[in-house]
Amino acid sequence: MYVITIDTGTTNTRVSVWKDDGIIAQSFQAVGVRDTAISGSKNTLMNAVKTAIDDAMKQANISYNDPLILLSSGMITSNVGLYELAHQIAPAGVAELAQGMVKVDMPEVAEQPIWFVPGVRNNTGLVTAENVEAMDIMRGEETEVIGVIQSLDLQGPALIILPGSHSKFVRIDEENRITGCVTTIGGELLDVITQNTILASSLQHGFADEIDKTALLEGSRTCQKVGLSRSCFSVRILDMFAHQSKNEKANFLLGAVLSSDISAIKNSDALNITSDMTIVIGGKKILKEAFAALINDDAFFTGKIRVIEDNPKPLSGLGILELARFKQLL
Repeated sequence: MYVITIDTGTTNTRVSVWKDDGIIAQSFQAVGVRDTAISGSKNTLMNAVKTAIDDAMKQANISYNDPLILLSSGMITSNVGLYELAHQIAPAGVAELAQGMVKVDMPEVAEQPIWFVPGVRNNTGLVTAENVEAMDIMRGEETEVIGVIQSLDLQGPALIILPGSHSKFVRIDEENRITGCVTTIGGELLDVITQNTILASSLQHGFADEIDKTALLEGSRTCQKVGLSRSCFSVRILDMFAHQSKNEKANFLLGAVLSSDISAIKNSDALNITSDMTIVIGGKKILKEAFAALINDDAFFTGKIRVIEDNPKPLSGLGILELARFKQLL
């Protein structure tokens, strides 16, 4: 059987065709749920998903006459996606997520039904200004987490770090269920500071090319001492008076921004982690290395640190396949 996975985020949609747990075709469209939010219409997203599916199937030389199944996850199940699904309430593992999957006929997108995977939200109850920090949500990362657990043969409890424009920090329990998550805009913040503030000239509008551990840790320690805003301006001071390289200054800023993420990990009511908890770090190479260096330098953390090796197979795809197997769809 062929498996077609659809992963829709805020700004893009990726479709993969799988055969025997390997990817045989992929298609990409630079369209996501942001387009729906801006236009108020789902037509652009609908057409993009259909185009991506059709293109991937053409590459794989298959048709709807072949045995296949369509599986979808991510922001596509939000109120600005194609089919809104309520979040599963944590704790949620493979069993709960598989149970929450819904099959939907969507002939304007595909000639066969599409299975949608729900997101997960923290179990906070009534949200107020006093407890808002304990609440968080995810759509798409739940399949990545399942993919991490499956590919690493991971046994919780553990904290899984998924850096990105919006970084996710996900806690799993001893039954490998998601018990809570924390989201930061660390990546987006880094981009805005680098490209659209007075620091742009100091950083030559560029990010760190490689990890400079000394500069990274200095940025982190400065942020811990005087906060993020002051640490950011220190990059300009370094440019004017210390004559550091662009890479050193970019590492200083990276350390400062990620330091606030580390603080969130340690102090968030949404995670309640212990110092000896295993930490698994994914994402792009430079962010994996940066988080690993900062956590290793922090005396609070005493548990094992595992860095996910680069894998051509997307974690979200591996995770959604695991859910489909559990649900006996494959």
